Amino acid sequence: MRKLVIIAGSGSYPGLLAKGAKKAGVETVDIVAIKSSTSRATVKAADHVHWITIGSIAAGIRWVGENGYEGAILAGQVNPLSLFRGRFDDEVKAWLAELPVKNAHTIFTKLVEKFADAGVPVLPASLYMDDSIPGEGVLTERAPTEAEMADIRHAMSVAADVGRHDIGQTVMVKSGMVLSVEAFEGTNAAIKRGGKLGGKGAVVFKAARVGHDMRFDIPVVGVKTLKVVKRAGATVLAFQAGRLVMLDRESTVAYANRHGISVVGFDSGLPKAPLRPEI
Repeated sequence: MRKLVIIAGSGSYPGLLAKGAKKAGVETVDIVAIKSSTSRATVKAADHVHWITIGSIAAGIRWVGENGYEGAILAGQVNPLSLFRGRFDDEVKAWLAELPVKNAHTIFTKLVEKFADAGVPVLPASLYMDDSIPGEGVLTERAPTEAEMADIRHAMSVAADVGRHDIGQTVMVKSGMVLSVEAFEGTNAAIKRGGKLGGKGAVVFKAARVGHDMRFDIPVVGVKTLKVVKRAGATVLAFQAGRLVMLDRESTVAYANRHGISVVGFDSGLPKAPLRPEI
């Protein structure tokens, strides 16, 4: 790929992606940065930067379409709630009004459609993240106990059922009881809620549903996630191998080791997230 643009939300993800794309040989990696969201480190990783507000996303998409990009990637956190609370122009308000069901999937699908209308395809958010997508197995010094494994298996089953309804990606279980299922509040809030109910010893499982669109809302964890897991008293963070981005992997695993949290990937039998564009 010659020219790529990243629509960058918050966190380290967009910057890591930009560096990975350059390392893989992409000639120009530009960033559309969101005011009050995109970090300075992300901006520094770009060849060129174009600033927008969340309310001017329609104008941002038009700008992308006018500048000859071969593909766009949506990376970094953009809280879906901001799409209801921001000050939008009439065009964006009309987009949202067209959605009979509003969740992360429908909102970002609408954005993907608008990029396509502008002549720029949205590519999988997993591209060029080679070092940040862990495979199967235990990543930490401590492996799950037999009791934790039983809870993980139950959480995996619940996550699969929840995924069919596109409710959320995270399930928290303790002693066979489901403590929380992620809805619109996001992963961290779901973990905190489960921790208040179950106390120490729960497991957290994060999954992408069958047929999950890897162009957006790909599961992501990092040190911040592990800090929430620790505060909630959970002792395991489990995930689908090859279908999740682990930000700052070395630091994340080191934090888990310091606090006795087991981090482990399981083969879901589902397709792995792509690392390069289809040719």
